[in-house]
Amino acid sequence: MFGFCCKRLQLLVPRCSIAVDYHYFHIISYSSNSSFLGSVKPRGGKDRSFTVTYLTNSFGFSPELALTLSKSHRVRFESAEKPDSVIKLLKLYGLSHTHVSEIVKKRPKLLLLNAEKTLLPKLEFLGSIGISGTELARLLCFNPTILTLSLEGNLRPCYDISKTLRIPKEKLPYFLNNFRRNSIRILSIVAGNISLLRAHDVPESSFPLWQPIYFTALCSDSEKVEANIKKVISMGFHPSYTTFMKALYVISAMDASKWEQKMECYSKWGLTEDDVLLAFKKNPLFMSLSEKNLSSKMDFYLNKMGCQPADVAGCPDLLTYSLGKRIIPRCSVIRLLQLKGLIVKEDASINTILQKSEKWFLKRFVIKYQEQVPELFSIFEGKMDPAEFGLGFDERGGVKV
Repeated sequence: MFGFCCKRLQLLVPRCSIAVDYHYFHIISYSSNSSFLGSVKPRGGKDRSFTVTYLTNSFGFSPELALTLSKSHRVRFESAEKPDSVIKLLKLYGLSHTHVSEIVKKRPKLLLLNAEKTLLPKLEFLGSIGISGTELARLLCFNPTILTLSLEGNLRPCYDISKTLRIPKEKLPYFLNNFRRNSIRILSIVAGNISLLRAHDVPESSFPLWQPIYFTALCSDSEKVEANIKKVISMGFHPSYTTFMKALYVISAMDASKWEQKMECYSKWGLTEDDVLLAFKKNPLFMSLSEKNLSSKMDFYLNKMGCQPADVAGCPDLLTYSLGKRIIPRCSVIRLLQLKGLIVKEDASINTILQKSEKWFLKRFVIKYQEQVPELFSIFEGKMDPAEFGLGFDERGGVKV
């Protein structure tokens, strides 16, 4: 209660800033009217609007970015009073300067809102449902739009609906990431479609709605969701399978023409329709990747690593890993160790080296050989080009020396 009163008092007295600790509080003289933000001349001596100057000086944005934000979001103010009060309020609720900068970059119009009348009630509401501190900062940085939604017309009703969806309290911030202006309508649709899943005996543990893919799979009208459920079942997925909802997500996001395009893409790399369907049953999410993404990985596995199309189809997880962050760094380490004669091909199948955790890989292939090959860490972290060692991938999957 004491903290709540202090936040209210600080907003009501714009010329004062309040610092609070556990034993006392004191008022420090402050004046937004004397702020240097609107008076400092921008670099280069060229005149800019007050808004651009404010964004540049307050958040360290480049003049170009500040101008773009001002124009594209139609943000304009002639004094620092309102944006200063917004920034001050966000910081009072525990957000750092970095957090505020990220939020403003995504949603600069927040600086135009009335801090006390518009923003404060929403922050108080979020706090009342257990979202504060780090969780609040994470939520607002990911979805600052939530502060532009009507409290009584959107946020509170959406939260009431979410309670009927049995969202665990600790997962609520992740669920709120989905909130947008049409959230009431969408949440009502999702709530209705959950009854369809229950009717087909899909375990509730299989559709954690705080994860976007499961939420998205239920956003269509009930007739379409029912049709998609039946289609997934006809493809061999039992409702109790952990992959059932992932398959439902892919099917709901892909019409027949897109599915055929993906099939044609894989056929170019030597996979049959049966290969793709087998892979889909093992990991449906690989079919949601773009054709460019799929082709770049298939090219690497088949033409650089010497894999066969059936090898990839048998382990579709290989296609879901990041090419730049996981596949190439790990394969480069393995190639260098083979080049040095420290391991042989049988020591590390591509499935194993990519599927295992980073901790396992580091212990097994990097730390173990650190003394013999000190450069392994740099190669693994992408700080050193393997080509510096004459290491590359030829068309036969061998090692270029």
